[in-house]
Amino acid sequence: MQKIEDRSETKYYLITLKVNGDSYTRAVKANTLLVNFLREELDLTGTKKGCELGDCGSCTVLLDGKPVNSCLVLALEAEGHEITTIEGLSQNDKLDKLQEAFVENAAIQCGYCTPGMIMSAKALLTRNPHPTEGEVREAIAGNLCRCTGYVNIVKAIMSAAEEQQ
Repeated sequence: MQKIEDRSETKYYLITLKVNGDSYTRAVKANTLLVNFLREELDLTGTKKGCELGDCGSCTVLLDGKPVNSCLVLALEAEGHEITTIEGLSQNDKLDKLQEAFVENAAIQCGYCTPGMIMSAKALLTRNPHPTEGEVREAIAGNLCRCTGYVNIVKAIMSAAEEQQ
């Protein structure tokens, strides 16, 4: 990480990170949150800003394959790491099986929590392709939904797991 400065007294740092398979180098302030970097610098607005306290999970992304609340991670801390956002799941304009399962199982109401839910579920299914319902519920425990009651969300994740068999 290279420290650079402009003419004002604000300090900037040059960082490089890999997001959805592409490498990006940008100058950021020391206090820039990863969620803001993704949304404002890279225009990846699928990562939602919710509570900004790490409680709701709407900003969940994968950092080296593990789910993190991007509102609690500084962009500087992500330097040199691999980040996957909801935009990075679809390939060749085709939705990921998990995204399709959310649509097919009506696991989306307002949709605000959906990207974070899917990212938490993706991490689970990557490490455990055949989870129990209890394991699914535990994996999404950090993601709050105000609309659905979680029944169809759990059903969608279980459905995606079954398709992997």
